Amino acid sequence: MPDMSASVSLAMTHLVPLAKEVDENKVTPGVLGFIVFAAMAVAVWALMKSMNKHMGKVDFNEPTGPDETSGKGAPASAPSTAPTTGKPSSAT
Repeated sequence: MPDMSASVSLAMTHLVPLAKEVDENKVTPGVLGFIVFAAMAVAVWALMKSMNKHMGKVDFNEPTGPDETSGKGAPASAPSTAPTTGKPSSAT
């Protein structure tokens, strides 16, 4: 494999004059910095939207009294899978 140090030093000698044109007191992130920041903002927005959708699917019913739980903190009966409508059942 050929020695790469000669080509690297040649490339550096061509880049040095370009680097001297940049004002050392004024350094900005530029277009690449904006693109990275915008991509991160879009990713955070998408994650928050997804989290909001998943949190909307959560159906958590907290027990309200000691009669609904056994002594060890587990539910006394198996939770029903039917959605609650807020109306008392009329089955007797």
